[in-house]
Amino acid sequence: MSKLNSALDSLAKPFSGVAPWLLRLSLGISFFLHGYQKFPLPPQKMVVWFESEGIIWPELVTSLVALGEVIAGVGIILGGLLFNQLGNLITRLSGGAVVVIMVGAFVIAHPDWFITKDLFMSEQIFLFVLGLYFAIKGNN
Repeated sequence: MSKLNSALDSLAKPFSGVAPWLLRLSLGISFFLHGYQKFPLPPQKMVVWFESEGIIWPELVTSLVALGEVIAGVGIILGGLLFNQLGNLITRLSGGAVVVIMVGAFVIAHPDWFITKDLFMSEQIFLFVLGLYFAIKGNN
């Protein structure tokens, strides 16, 4: 078993520097695209749906969600390009924004998903967990 582990370590070692970027780019691009598709602001289909759910100020809230998604997506990527405390802060704040937005999505759009197979079979859980990962780890 140790020979197999050593062989896999040898194969993976050249790619260890890119591994965090696989997560960072996946989350950043995904979140940017989710937000960008809601432009122009306010996103009318989302406004109508938020109104039907009783959300107050749906034009403002939906616009903030779209902007938050775009900014958080860019921040996740940009934060990784800055090798200083500012980059770490941008990464953590962007990850936190992803978490907040995803909790909002769960509460508003999918309250019946909590701790069910539907939650774990959706892409949303992965967006949430990746956001949480970057909020906790920053650039470390």
